[in-house]
Amino acid sequence: MAELRVFDRIISDRGSRYAVSGAPAASRAEVAALLAGLKRNKRFAKATHHSWAAVLGGEPVKEDDGESGAGALILQMLERARLADHVVVVTRWYGGKHLGGDRFRHVADAVRHYLKETGLAGGEGRRG
Repeated sequence: MAELRVFDRIISDRGSRYAVSGAPAASRAEVAALLAGLKRNKRFAKATHHSWAAVLGGEPVKEDDGESGAGALILQMLERARLADHVVVVTRWYGGKHLGGDRFRHVADAVRHYLKETGLAGGEGRRG
């Protein structure tokens, strides 16, 4: 199984901090193992939300982890990039102030950062 590529401290707004990570994954079990690995890092274990999405074997899967709507946004971006069998996780440490609609912009910016940094943006039928 591949290891997560992690881009930490990429966005900060009103005390909330964001990181994004991802890796090739072919099943929910692989996604669960990758998330468990991420949470073994003490800093990530203390995060408020680990929202994620993936298209696994052609099936869209997502998890908001309390950040309502974040999983759907990540999934939409992965589908637009035609990225299959790859999970992307947006991690947020809540800073005490509600961000309103800005939180969606931050989730989208985090996914864009991941796709750009990994060279996976806009792949035609790209896998992993």
